[in-house]
Amino acid sequence: MTQPPSSTARTIKIPGPDHPITIERNARRVVVRVASRVVADTRDALTLKEAGYPAVQYIPRQDVDMSLLERTDHATYCPYKGECAYYSVPVGGERAVNAVWTYEHPYDAVALIKAHVAFYPDRVEAIEELDH
Repeated sequence: MTQPPSSTARTIKIPGPDHPITIERNARRVVVRVASRVVADTRDALTLKEAGYPAVQYIPRQDVDMSLLERTDHATYCPYKGECAYYSVPVGGERAVNAVWTYEHPYDAVALIKAHVAFYPDRVEAIEELDH
């Protein structure tokens, strides 16, 4: 007797010409502020460009003040990157709920973003790319 497909089975897609994903080191300093507080400051951000979406800065966790973040129960799934977990930034109030996301076990094609977080630009005060 065969089992019906699991409702937790996930489709995995590989980036390609129809849905390109590139990840490159950002040579600039990236600083993220929420409610006038520096939440992240790094010279090791990775810029992920995916299909027609705006570029996203993925910041190493060691360059993020994780004490300002609070894990939430919100979760999503991307067939190209995997399971996505979220954090809020309480000092930012309601605007900063689920403002931060991370792929803790990303698929091989985007393995470089493991141990990194990203911020929604409209849920934080600023994501600055600086030359110094």
